[in-house]
Amino acid sequence: MEFLNGLQPSHDLTYSDVFMVPRRSEVTSRFDVDLSTGDGTGTTIPLVVANMTAISGRRMAETIARRGGIAIIPQDIPLDVVAATVQRVKAAHTLYDTPVTVPPTTTVGEALSLLPKRAHGALVVVEDGRPLGLVTERDGLEVDRFTQVQEVMSTDVRTVAAGLDPRDYFDALAGSHLAVAPVVEEDRMVGVVTRTGALRSTLYAPATDPDGRLVVGAAVGINGDVRAKAQALLEAGVDVLVVDTAHGHQHKMLDALPLVREVRDEAAARTGRRIPIAAGNVVSADGVRDLVAAGADIVKVGVGPGAMCTTRMMTGVGRPQFSAVLECAAAAGELGAHVWADGGVRYPRDVALALAAGAANVMIGSWFAGTLESPGDLKVDADGRAYKESFGMASSRAVANRTRDAAGFERARMALFEEGISSSRMYLDPERPGVEDLVDAIAAGVRSSFTYAGARSLPEFADRAVVGLQSSAGYDEGRPLHRSW
Repeated sequence: MEFLNGLQPSHDLTYSDVFMVPRRSEVTSRFDVDLSTGDGTGTTIPLVVANMTAISGRRMAETIARRGGIAIIPQDIPLDVVAATVQRVKAAHTLYDTPVTVPPTTTVGEALSLLPKRAHGALVVVEDGRPLGLVTERDGLEVDRFTQVQEVMSTDVRTVAAGLDPRDYFDALAGSHLAVAPVVEEDRMVGVVTRTGALRSTLYAPATDPDGRLVVGAAVGINGDVRAKAQALLEAGVDVLVVDTAHGHQHKMLDALPLVREVRDEAAARTGRRIPIAAGNVVSADGVRDLVAAGADIVKVGVGPGAMCTTRMMTGVGRPQFSAVLECAAAAGELGAHVWADGGVRYPRDVALALAAGAANVMIGSWFAGTLESPGDLKVDADGRAYKESFGMASSRAVANRTRDAAGFERARMALFEEGISSSRMYLDPERPGVEDLVDAIAAGVRSSFTYAGARSLPEFADRAVVGLQSSAGYDEGRPLHRSW
């Protein structure tokens, strides 16, 4: 990356402070762009779901991996639950969605509560593994909530055979004017396919492990028996280990990383597969060098840019994210390591600028909180707008989860020093309620950025991008108007 006219900034920059200049390009189509990352995670689009309890769970992990990204399961989740989550993600099909299934005797009230669990908006009524009918929100309108679904389900179910080409699935559903259909193999349902899902599968390549299963990562903190926790996560089958703490450039991190690297290397000697280790967070070249020397393959960059984070206002500590990523990526590159840009992205442009600064992946948190796939329950406000609750990982709510095994006195002491927002409403976009909808928007914007830079790959983009500085008025000029002035 280079700055326009060779001008070096005199102060640190956020994503809003910069813009990208188009340059001569031979890349004429977004489809000529390869968004695969080279950090060893297996991602085919440069997106990582942040390890936040309100955001990253099984449904999120499965869905994002099917489109090429990876989710990191938070460190607050009990290890047995993490193992079960990893197992479920690994068992998921790379093309078919995992359906929400109910038996025929399920009540309409219970069925309606399950509908938001999947973006395709349908439940499959099954018996002995065979699909009997479909239930949508429309089927539950003006029906007693104790009515059984077998009385209201649509029994005219079009099924499709397993093993077809995605284009065949799209044509079959489009020809029947259907949005979703169960996929069957020898009369047993193996998943569901949607018209949009079939289309997306021709645009994205799933992020898979060497055995062809979807990838998923997990985080471990720097307290307690770090080695044992890392070993348990590796035995569970995670594809990335993330050693995570708010202040990554500290001795406890530098003590923990060699332990994680040791158990990772022992596992690699047995399996022949070397799982990457990510660690953070830092915002300086010195921090990157120390973490890489201690055992990190990937360094997470970002202190304070997240929407749920109050660190900068509480402590004055942090750094504008674009400059932090730019400096840290350069230091990591010299060492053969990589960085993830963690936080501060609110638009596709921000993702593109993080990649221009040299990030191998961009970690997204709150932006994905307001989606159907995030773990929280779907709620509706007084105006009828759907939302989910999100919270920061240093907030009182997260601290309570993290210290649930501590003595009451210690928990009370730690609760006095929480930071971050404990409850925030993240509204679902009616036009883009699912995380895949947001991925579509991000991928479209980033691919287009690559064509403007004349780049076909992430390394080319980071090399060819030309970035200029702008005032707040310049940033505002680029914002679209939703009504006339």
